Amino acid sequence: MEHPVLLSTLLGIGEPYKHVFYTWCAMIILFVVGFLLRGKMKTIPTGLQNFMEVIIGGLEEFTVATVGEKGRTVFPLLCGIFLFIMVQNLLGLLPFCDAPTANINTNAAMALFVFLYYNYVGLRSWGPGYIKHFMGPMKPLVPLMLPIELISHMARPLSLTLRLFGNIRGEEIVLLLFFTMAPIAATFPTYFLFFLAKALQAFIFYMLTMIYLQGAMEHAH
Repeated sequence: MEHPVLLSTLLGIGEPYKHVFYTWCAMIILFVVGFLLRGKMKTIPTGLQNFMEVIIGGLEEFTVATVGEKGRTVFPLLCGIFLFIMVQNLLGLLPFCDAPTANINTNAAMALFVFLYYNYVGLRSWGPGYIKHFMGPMKPLVPLMLPIELISHMARPLSLTLRLFGNIRGEEIVLLLFFTMAPIAATFPTYFLFFLAKALQAFIFYMLTMIYLQGAMEHAH
């Protein structure tokens, strides 16, 4: 199967580092959009401002409805994760570009950050009492529940990493097969389906992060 020419290849960036290049591309896109919006904020939003307010406002309402008012304290992080992953995913639909989330290292870094952050939030909220989140509802169950909970939490970064990597990598392969076997014009209708799938994967990562943070902030029962 012939691989398409990528922008990273044209710039002389080697295969092992292309996901880093496209990750920086995603960050630059978000910074540019942020600066554009900052300089043209209006009381009555239009255009790009209106589009971003719909997305961010909808995510904030969903977060507060799920987590409660405490969700507002972690929403900037959650929103940033969603937008960052969304842009990374969509880069795979652009000509001469690749999705950095199709590389397992990118996803592992984000998953590890989420793991460290929600545990930090738990320790900040409850101090040493955070250990109760791992001990189960009854003291006699502690010897059983403690190792189970620890294994469960340690598996979360792996789950976040492999879920995002498997789905995005699979979609990239399928899209490449479409381009190989069919005329380019015939693949255009599939772009909408891939767009929805990539948006869904970003939302799933965001939602799981929100659930982990909610568990860390809630009182241990």
